[in-house]
Amino acid sequence: MQLKNPLFRQHAFLSFWVSRIFTTMANQMLMVGVGWQMYDLTHSAWDLGLVGLAQFLPALALTLVVGHVADRFDRRRVLGLCLVAQALVVLAMVWGTLSGWISREHILLASVALGAAKAFQMPTQQALAPLLVPAEILPRALAFNSAGAQFAIIAGPAAGGFVYVAGAETVYGLCGLLFLAALIFLARVRYDHAPAVSRQPVSWDSLFAGIRFIWQRKPVLGAISLDLFAVLLGGATALLPIYARDILHTGPWGLGILRAAPAVGAFAMSIWLTHHSIERGAGKLMFGSVAVYGLATLVFGLSTSFLLSLSMLAISGAADMISVVIRQSLVQLETPDEMRGRVSAVNSIFIGASNQLGEFESGATAAAFGAVGSVVVGGLGTLAIVGLWIKLFPQLAKRERLQA
Repeated sequence: MQLKNPLFRQHAFLSFWVSRIFTTMANQMLMVGVGWQMYDLTHSAWDLGLVGLAQFLPALALTLVVGHVADRFDRRRVLGLCLVAQALVVLAMVWGTLSGWISREHILLASVALGAAKAFQMPTQQALAPLLVPAEILPRALAFNSAGAQFAIIAGPAAGGFVYVAGAETVYGLCGLLFLAALIFLARVRYDHAPAVSRQPVSWDSLFAGIRFIWQRKPVLGAISLDLFAVLLGGATALLPIYARDILHTGPWGLGILRAAPAVGAFAMSIWLTHHSIERGAGKLMFGSVAVYGLATLVFGLSTSFLLSLSMLAISGAADMISVVIRQSLVQLETPDEMRGRVSAVNSIFIGASNQLGEFESGATAAAFGAVGSVVVGGLGTLAIVGLWIKLFPQLAKRERLQA
C-alpha cells in the first residue's frame, strides 16, 4: 500500500523520531526511579527538591555553550554523545544499586551529570529536526514529533513505576537499553552537515540582547514570566513520591501513573487544539487556563483519593497545555526572525527555572510545611500570580488575537 503522507517517506526523520521517543521514555522512567530511590533512602522532601536543582544548574551554566556547539558541530554526533553520557550514568547507577553503595550524594551527582547531558540534548534535538524534512512539510513534521514526545511522556513514567517493583536497578537497566536503542536509530539518520558561521560571537552580550528585547516587549515579558512563576509555585512533580507512598498509599506503580497523568491531559488537549484554533479572547483564555491549573493543584494537594488526584493532575496538564500553546505562539509572533534564537535561549532558561527550580521550591517548602502544605501554598500562589499579572499586564489580559 502506497503511503500518501509525504512525511512517511522521510526515512531520516522517522529514524530521528523513533530515537527521540526512546530517549524521552528513558528520561521519564529515569526520573521515576531516581525520585523513588532518593525518597526511599532519605525520606526527605528537601532531597527530592535537590534532585531538580541539581539538574537545572548545569543547564543554566551551559546556556551559552550549548547553542554554540549545536550550530558549529555535527548535531547528530552531539546528540549521540549526549545519549552515550546518559547511558554511562544509568550504568553506574545499576552498579551502585546492585553493590549497595549508592547514596544520596551519588544520586545528586548523577542528577548533575544527567542535567549537563540534557542541556546539550534538548537544543540539539530541536535544531536537528528541521534539517531532516523539506521546508513545506516541516509544520506537519513538528506536530508529529510533538505527538510522539507526549506519548513517551505518558508511557515512560507508567512503565517506570511498574518496573520499579522489580527494583531500581531494573528501571535503570531498562533505561540503558532504551538509550542504546535510541543510538541505533540515530545512527541511521543522514543529513548534510554545514557548520553555521555566526555573524555575532557567542557572548553574554548576545544573551542580554534577548533579555533586553523581552523586557521592552510587555506582552512577551508578561507571557513568559506568567508561565515561569505559575509553574514555579504550582508544580508538585517533585513531591509525587511522597503522595504516592505516604498519602495515597499506592507504591511505585502509583507514582508512575501519577507522573503520567498531566501528560495524558496535555496530550488530549493538544489534539483538541489542533482542530480548534484560538480566534478570540487569547489573553483571557491564557490567564483562565493558568487559574484552572492553580485550582487543580490546590485540590490535588488536599486530596486523599487516588482517582481524584489523578483527575486533578490530568486537568492541570490540559490547562497548562492551553497556556503553553498561547504563550509560545504569542512569543513567536511578537519576535522578529533575527531575534528568535536569542529570545528562545532566554525562554529556555525560564522553562528550566519553572520546572527544575519549581521542584526545588516544592521540596524546600515541603521540608518546612509538609507535602500537603507545600502543594496547597503553591496552588494559592499560582492564583495570586494570575490576579497580580492581570493588573501588571492589562494589555496582555485584554489581548484578543495571538497576532497583533
